[in-house]
Amino acid sequence: MESEGGAARSGSSPPWGDTVLVEFDEGIAWVTLNRPDKRNAMNPRLNEEMVATLDALEGDDRCRVVVLTGAGEAWSAGMDLQEYFRDVDAAGDPALQDRVRRTAAEWQWRRLSTYPKPTVAMVNGWCFGGAFTPLVACDLAVAAEDARFGLSEINWGIPPGGVVSRALAAVVPQRDALYHIMTGEAFDGRAAARMRLVNEAVPAERLHDRTRELALRLAGMNPVVLRAAKTGYKVAAEMPWDRAEDYLYAKLEQSQFLDPEQGRSRGLEQFLDAKSYRPGLGHYARG
Repeated sequence: MESEGGAARSGSSPPWGDTVLVEFDEGIAWVTLNRPDKRNAMNPRLNEEMVATLDALEGDDRCRVVVLTGAGEAWSAGMDLQEYFRDVDAAGDPALQDRVRRTAAEWQWRRLSTYPKPTVAMVNGWCFGGAFTPLVACDLAVAAEDARFGLSEINWGIPPGGVVSRALAAVVPQRDALYHIMTGEAFDGRAAARMRLVNEAVPAERLHDRTRELALRLAGMNPVVLRAAKTGYKVAAEMPWDRAEDYLYAKLEQSQFLDPEQGRSRGLEQFLDAKSYRPGLGHYARG
């Protein structure tokens, strides 16, 4: 596994290395939130680094898939209550407050949910409060069975902050979402999988290997077609049927125009002519 090293390509230091770490491994960029002493709570500095990191990885050909995880025993305990809330409020500067909130939302939702490369959350431990937003924003998620999840805000006399409730509504059935929002009761990775907050939960000792297996599968896919497929799904989900039909055909045609591999033609040739490809039994041959 190759640690950071973006400087060698650009002649300048990469944007990660303090509150965010990046390692490269066969097309996978392992992005680690790195504040283990704070259970990777997201403070303004981490949020700024994550925006810059996602910007850098978008154009880095060593990265075909992003895996987001946390250092130590936590994925992320949510927003840093001291640095993100109390310190910013104490500054008494509305412009600062707006900038801090905008930066957090930029990577945790806007950038991550529409990222052009596949994203996978590897939930290795605590995932609380505001951490639900980047978790849902990732395309896929794998959790350790003993990972702990919770929306404890109700116990402090406040509702969940940011767009956490909206994120939950995108993936979790209403009964489950309201139960945990209204009671603040924590749950584990198995329950997260049952309510579809994550795709699957595995024993902690298998978490890295299972996530790597999934990420390598994605890294081996046609990147142009993969981007069109995932973007098409997310955007069309908010559209009426007729508009979605027009949009998805446009995405299909766009992917054919932009794809240097000409994956559609190759797949059809291998299926219809060479009889060497069977859908559902593997990828078409990309070479």
